[in-house]
Amino acid sequence: MASLYARRALRRAATFTIFNEGNAASIVLPLSHAIPMTATHSQYPRRIVCLTDETTETLYLLGEQDRIVGISAYASRPQEARSKPRVSAFRDANIEKILALRPDLVLAFSDVQAAITQELVRRGLTVLHFNQRSVAQIFEMMATLARLVGKEREGEALIEGLQRGLDEIRIEAGKFPRRPRVYFEEWDSPLISGIEWVEELIEIAGGEPIFLELRCRGKAQDRVVDPPEVVARDPEVILASWCGKPVKKEAIAARPGWAAISAVRNGHVYEIEGDCILQPGPASLTDGVRQIQAILARVSAIPVDASGHPSP
Repeated sequence: MASLYARRALRRAATFTIFNEGNAASIVLPLSHAIPMTATHSQYPRRIVCLTDETTETLYLLGEQDRIVGISAYASRPQEARSKPRVSAFRDANIEKILALRPDLVLAFSDVQAAITQELVRRGLTVLHFNQRSVAQIFEMMATLARLVGKEREGEALIEGLQRGLDEIRIEAGKFPRRPRVYFEEWDSPLISGIEWVEELIEIAGGEPIFLELRCRGKAQDRVVDPPEVVARDPEVILASWCGKPVKKEAIAARPGWAAISAVRNGHVYEIEGDCILQPGPASLTDGVRQIQAILARVSAIPVDASGHPSP
């Protein structure tokens, strides 16, 4: 199953990439046209800037970290990546610093970085802009990167390993006596919930997301929820990760009417590390989903071992 999933991701990743043409526009070309299957090491991108941390971690896992010349200020995985020059936050980037690094490829993510991509293309750089939102799309992003740096087989092996890990977590979740209702909060003002890959991982880990109808809405502003609606849906577990700022669990519990929520009443409000769950890449598919499952196991009175895995 994992091998089949990896092959599908690689096939879909082979369909397109974004290339610079001149100094003012980008075009879309098949990857098979852009990078010949017989390309040598020097024909692949050699100087890559990663504006988000999931592409940085993926390139490290592929063994291609020497190609990275610039990273996001938020990049923390793996730890050795922190020695790379930092050129961006999430919403902003130091364009001049990026240009000075002379990249032949910049990797960006989401509608939030659209303006950065536009400016970089205007300045003559080649940009590949990802927008993965689901677990399947995360795998496709990895497959695309693997092909771009000539590591298609390694990419397939990486995807297979991650898929096996998710399959194991799903099997462990099947042993839970029930699936707790879960509310995941990615921002506190306004309340934002329902980000697709997190909702999928909650399901894989053994929970039942309470805002299923939001998962197909890509933009954060389309996933704003009313506090009374959270109360009405009565989650048994509240998971929060506030995009880089510390979660204040006491403030969550003190919201008007929230004392009646099962999760608040029973002390099941938890913070998930942002770099593990809000990164749509390897971290969320490993440490992030494991953190979620360990919490859900405790809530369901399932013993966990020292690593946080449900005990047999």
